[in-house]
Amino acid sequence: MGATYAEITLKNAFDETRAREGLIEERDVRSVTVHAVADTGAMSLVINEELQKKLGVPTVNKRFAQIANGQRVPCEETDPVNIFWKNRRSSLPALVIPGAKTVLMGAIPLESMDLMVNPVTQEVVGVHGDSEESFIF
Repeated sequence: MGATYAEITLKNAFDETRAREGLIEERDVRSVTVHAVADTGAMSLVINEELQKKLGVPTVNKRFAQIANGQRVPCEETDPVNIFWKNRRSSLPALVIPGAKTVLMGAIPLESMDLMVNPVTQEVVGVHGDSEESFIF
């Protein structure tokens, strides 16, 4: 089975809160749409330094992360990032892996949005379907 990609939109969670409160315009919310690898072997959301800068999410913690080859690498953890896939949303800190070439959407954001990787079609799908009625907050 090869890599499974999903188009997701990442938004600065603090910006979204400020927009809801009327402190900034919705158009000023920093966001980016990317093709992310849906990686059930990863735990969290992984971005690189460039995306961190575009989203304007600050580093709140430094830690180590184990990457696919087993190596432990230093990384930064950010303030929450809102993740959107179709009609679904999740919010969690991102891990910033220096030089990461792809965005990874790991098990935690997949689970929190009730998503899975269909091994036959190699697509991200809703565990209980993809209609708006199949996912209740």
